[in-house]
Amino acid sequence: MNMPWFRLKGPALDLDQLERRDQLPPPAALGTVPLREQRLVVLDVETSGLDLRKDIVLSIGAVVIAHGGIDLGDQFESTLLRPAQKISESVLIHGIAPSELEAGDDPVEALLDFMEFVGDSPILAFHAGFDQRMLTRALKQTLGYKLRHPFLDVAELAPMLCPDSRPRQNGLDDWCAHFGLQVMQRHHASADALATAELALILLSKAHRQGVDNLLTLSQRLANWRQRQQANFM
Repeated sequence: MNMPWFRLKGPALDLDQLERRDQLPPPAALGTVPLREQRLVVLDVETSGLDLRKDIVLSIGAVVIAHGGIDLGDQFESTLLRPAQKISESVLIHGIAPSELEAGDDPVEALLDFMEFVGDSPILAFHAGFDQRMLTRALKQTLGYKLRHPFLDVAELAPMLCPDSRPRQNGLDDWCAHFGLQVMQRHHASADALATAELALILLSKAHRQGVDNLLTLSQRLANWRQRQQANFM
């Protein structure tokens, strides 16, 4: 008797990749560890566009904040293998050449490496909602992994912590210029992650001076700030 063939749904991972995925640590809850002792991963992703449903992650850059500073020896950078990606204006802005996409890292390996780099740490990003949703979809489609790590948005932390001295615009370049940060390169995942981390260090120092000394308190204050912002626009 011929047995029917069934096509299993989900990404095609080998046994080693499945084991690595299943051994990824669960994210730590936002707690009361002092900010200076908290490990944070600062993330930036470059994508093929801004459509959260159709566009894809092209590159990932990340740096670590730990012990009150940026650990330049603990960074992550990967351009993913995307040989069929059309070269759009968005891709050109990021300076990613077609040859880089054709010679990029295998997406399965790159995303596993990145999540092992993240570990159980919370993630910071500028306009974090976009990075979070793009990364969540990439991880689900490529690894069958559900991202649960908490994200904090530096684009929200900045105006919340600096309400009386905020620049007219709320972009990363605007805040970096406001604090006199020298950003040598932009629109590149690793460079943008480093610029965001430098800005985040300033903001975390301001949070500490305002009596906020851990991520749990910071996230609660941020939630209250969001509610007030929403109420002001109603």
